[in-house]
Amino acid sequence: MPLERVSKAFKDISMSFQVNPINYDIIGLKNENAIARSVRNLVLTSPGERFFNQNLGSKVSRSLFENIDDISASVIKDEIENTIRNYEPRVDLIDVIIDPDYDNNNFNVTINYFIVGIDALPQQLSFALQPTR
Repeated sequence: MPLERVSKAFKDISMSFQVNPINYDIIGLKNENAIARSVRNLVLTSPGERFFNQNLGSKVSRSLFENIDDISASVIKDEIENTIRNYEPRVDLIDVIIDPDYDNNNFNVTINYFIVGIDALPQQLSFALQPTR
């Protein structure tokens, strides 16, 4: 007999730390927004940045200073896929698309995934990775 998925609600705090004017609590993120923020933070966090969990994160930032080409895009794609599969159990990854943007010296990232445990359509998260020095 297959396991039945139990619906869950996911909550997180907003990284803007803005205060709700009604109850003076920090504004929260729920379900799809909380998961999207978590996935993005995993990709942008380097291993060693988080105390008590030194392995959490991806090594994407190391590849951002290489030449922008299809080989670098492939390395970044593999790193993002491995990071999400290893550290975000609430997500069932569909695919990761990396598009080198030669004119702006960055990589456009699109991550498609399902959220495990809630009835939601497939999610898409897009952002740009660029070297910062």
